[in-house]
Amino acid sequence: MGRGTTLLIDTYDLREAVRTAIDVAGPELGAVRIDSGDLLMLAHRVRRQLDELGAKKTRITVTSDLDEYAIAALGTAPVDGYGVGTSLVTGSGQPTCAMVYKLVARAASEDPDAPLVPVAKRSAGAKSSRGGRKWGARRLDSEGVAEAEVVGVGPVPHDLTDRLLHRTLVKGGEIVGREPLADARARHLRSREQLPMSATQLSKGEPVIPTEYITRSGHAG
Repeated sequence: MGRGTTLLIDTYDLREAVRTAIDVAGPELGAVRIDSGDLLMLAHRVRRQLDELGAKKTRITVTSDLDEYAIAALGTAPVDGYGVGTSLVTGSGQPTCAMVYKLVARAASEDPDAPLVPVAKRSAGAKSSRGGRKWGARRLDSEGVAEAEVVGVGPVPHDLTDRLLHRTLVKGGEIVGREPLADARARHLRSREQLPMSATQLSKGEPVIPTEYITRSGHAG
């Protein structure tokens, strides 16, 4: 894409990524992007490394759920640009899922029936993922009110087997998850009716119901 492009560098090893970027693109590289970790500290480290490698004109762009407060806190950092997304196009509180696609399992061999082996990611700024294929469920109390979202790896507990949330969208390369808008609307209304009354409060506080993680051993985390 040419030397004027911007390269994301914090996926695994930030120092090695900066070194590789300059090796490949040269000191005329347009910019690098940092998207996780302590942005203030990392920006200073990257600026120093870029200068040492002769890339003194390479700009630094930072992202990672930035808002006006985060940008103000970075006022002393050697940052040339900010990427603002979530806080620009959504309201306050927790209106987004804050999810990204990451590989969680791979086939043990090329055999079509090979078992899946859990795969996890660990990168700069303690940004890591939990390995293994996940399932998600909403646990209800005795009154039918949602009390927790449960995410697990391995067997699904018996009391959650009929409360699973995931749906198959693509199978064998074919889209199987299409549905009429009216069906999606009805399902959304049913989900809302399960939430506790506190869900109607206008607040920027904690999530209405907590999220629990269950490991293969059955322990909550």
